[in-house]
Amino acid sequence: MQTKQAIAVLSALAQESRLAVYRLLVEHAPDGLAASAIAEHLGLANATLSFHLKELVHAGLITSRQDGRFIYYSPVLEAMDELVGYLTENCCSATGKSCTPAVASKAARSRKRMA
Repeated sequence: MQTKQAIAVLSALAQESRLAVYRLLVEHAPDGLAASAIAEHLGLANATLSFHLKELVHAGLITSRQDGRFIYYSPVLEAMDELVGYLTENCCSATGKSCTPAVASKAARSRKRMA
């Protein structure tokens, strides 16, 4: 991920409704939700939701697909993985110590418990 892309992703999430939409879609990954269900869950007007969905699509955080007369939105989980990787790629490099970012270590602990 490049700096400009990271800024676009962070900017898209730096708004309460868009962050709520993204988090809701992550809960319903990988299938996502219809726009009408998102509006109902979050209590957003259709025009407002449409604007926020457009911003999230533009930032590469969600995708849309048409199914009949409904449009479904799904999170692009890899985009968030790339952002976290970008933010932590040089973790501890100035100290010369080795560390594992909190997200990575939490995932590793979860995998150990499941094994």
